[in-house]
Amino acid sequence: MIAIEGVRKDSIRSHYQLGTLFYRLLWGPHIHHGLWHGDESPYVAQCQLTDTLADMARIRTDDKVVDIGCGMGGSSIRLAKLHGCDVTGVTLSPVQRRWAMISSMIKRVGTQTRFLADDAERVSFDPASFDVVWSVECTEHLFDKPEFFRRAFQWLRPGGRIAICVWFEGEDTSIADHRKQCEEVCQRFVCPSLATRADYARWITESGMRVTHNEDWTSRVTQTWEICKQRVQRTGVRHLAKMLDPEQVDFIDGFDTLLRAYRSGAMQYGAIVAEKDA
Repeated sequence: MIAIEGVRKDSIRSHYQLGTLFYRLLWGPHIHHGLWHGDESPYVAQCQLTDTLADMARIRTDDKVVDIGCGMGGSSIRLAKLHGCDVTGVTLSPVQRRWAMISSMIKRVGTQTRFLADDAERVSFDPASFDVVWSVECTEHLFDKPEFFRRAFQWLRPGGRIAICVWFEGEDTSIADHRKQCEEVCQRFVCPSLATRADYARWITESGMRVTHNEDWTSRVTQTWEICKQRVQRTGVRHLAKMLDPEQVDFIDGFDTLLRAYRSGAMQYGAIVAEKDA
């Protein structure tokens, strides 16, 4: 695992308080990668990532789901609308919480969803409250990842599942500038650490769950950042970021950093699904 100093909870919260605007402008309502099979549109690719993870996790009608790091509510709303799930979303950002609440009402799933502005590492739920713990591109921001999985295990009912998508540290640490590339991504995207797929699988197994899927999707998601780069160049959004908050410029300029890390193998992107014994 690669960890850096200087990332704080308040810096992560601030990033998303203002950064949500740039995510929405540059990418869309789902502030996570797209998953491509061919030449689909970015929006379709974003939906495919959610739907593929839902299929792997065997999401069922009436499942109770907690969406950790729910962002603007994209996955929560889609799970509620397509699968009839009852979803509790958790985000560190009050701006994202408000956005998610309004979006859920517009999409007519307001009665099936609720959103909390809370810290994923401190939020408390009763044992056996959920059928699914769902988290897409959030665990990178957690300071104690093994502890999160221990807590998630307690939240799950017998037979429950955890389904996550993650920015991983690449497995091959012999790659030139491996550490440097990962550290730069951590700095630009306010991640206290990055860990490998093997690290995550071990932590999840040690928490008491059985891993059923451990997928490398790097080649199928990399296009996300190529498209975002093109949109930055076309829209002039970097100038807006410069006026509003210089830290957002670091984020936007980091698109190249993440692309290089994916292409070199210093980083990977993938999904892990695991089950709690019935």
